[in-house]
Amino acid sequence: MSLYAMFTSKGPSGFGYASTAEDVTEGLSLAGKTYLVTGCNSGLGHEACRVLVLRGARVIGTARTAEKAKAALTPFGGTTIPLACELSDPKSVRACVETVKRDGLKLDGIICNAGIMALPKLEQAFGYELQFFTNHVGHFMLVTGLLGQLTDTGRVVMLSSAAHTMAPKEGIQFDNLSGAKRYGDWKNYGQSKLANLLFAKELARRFAGTKKTANAVHPGVISTNLGRHMNAAMNVVFKAFGGLFLKTIPQGAATEVYVATNPSLADVSGKYFADSNVAKSRADGDDAALAKKLWDVTEKIVADLPK
Repeated sequence: MSLYAMFTSKGPSGFGYASTAEDVTEGLSLAGKTYLVTGCNSGLGHEACRVLVLRGARVIGTARTAEKAKAALTPFGGTTIPLACELSDPKSVRACVETVKRDGLKLDGIICNAGIMALPKLEQAFGYELQFFTNHVGHFMLVTGLLGQLTDTGRVVMLSSAAHTMAPKEGIQFDNLSGAKRYGDWKNYGQSKLANLLFAKELARRFAGTKKTANAVHPGVISTNLGRHMNAAMNVVFKAFGGLFLKTIPQGAATEVYVATNPSLADVSGKYFADSNVAKSRADGDDAALAKKLWDVTEKIVADLPK
C-alpha cells in the first residue's frame, strides 16, 4: 500500500488512518455522559479529554498528581474533574477509586490511556517489572475497582498497541513477571500491551449478557513524550522520518475516542481496533485461556499488595 493510500483510505466505519478525534465525534452530542480518562495531562489523553469536553461530556481526568490534572483540564472549560492516579502506586489508585465512588460518579466510559514505554533498563514496583505493573496492574486495579460505577451501557477502552506483537513468544512470562530473569525494553513493553489486550478480552467475556463493553485499541505510532525513553538511534529515525509515517496527536486519539463514544459500537465487545476499525491482533491476543489466567494471576498480585 502506498503512503498516500494508507493516509487517505477509510475502513467500514467510515474512518481511517488520518481521521482525528474531532472527525470521529463530529455531530455527536455527549451531553449528560461522563468519561474517566487516565493520562489526561499530555499526548493522546489530553486530546481525548479536550474532544470529549468539546462534545459536551463531563470528564474525569487523571494524572500522576491532581495539580497536573487540573492544569491540563482547566483550559478546556466545560465540566471537568481532576484526580490523582499514579498507576504504579496502589494507594494512589485506590484513593482515585474511592473518590469516584464517594462522589457517586457514574461512568459511561473509562479510557485507560496512560502508560510508560520501552524503559531502557529494568525497573520494578513491588517486585514486578515496572511496565507490566504500571500499564497492566495499575489499570486492572482502577477498572475492576470502578466496575460498580459503570452505567448499564458503560464502555471500557484499553490502550493496547501494535507493539503487543513484540511480546515474548509465550505471550505473558508468568515465571518472570519481575523481569529479573530476562528483560528487554521493547519485549517487556510488548508484554504489557498484550496484557492490556487480554484484560479487555476477559472483561468482555465477563460482561457477556449485559450491555457493557470492553475493547482494546492501537492508537498508531505517534511522537509523544511516551517515547522519551527510546534509544538515541530510534529517536534519530523518528525525527528524520516522522513526518512520513507518524500520526499526529489528534489522529492518534481518534480510535480510543471512537470506541468509547460511537453509537454504532453499542453491541461490539472483545475486539481490537486500529485506525477506528476492527483489526486483527496477534493470535494469542484471542487466547481465552491465557486471558483468564492473566486475570486470575493479576487478582492475586493485587490482593497481595500492601494496603
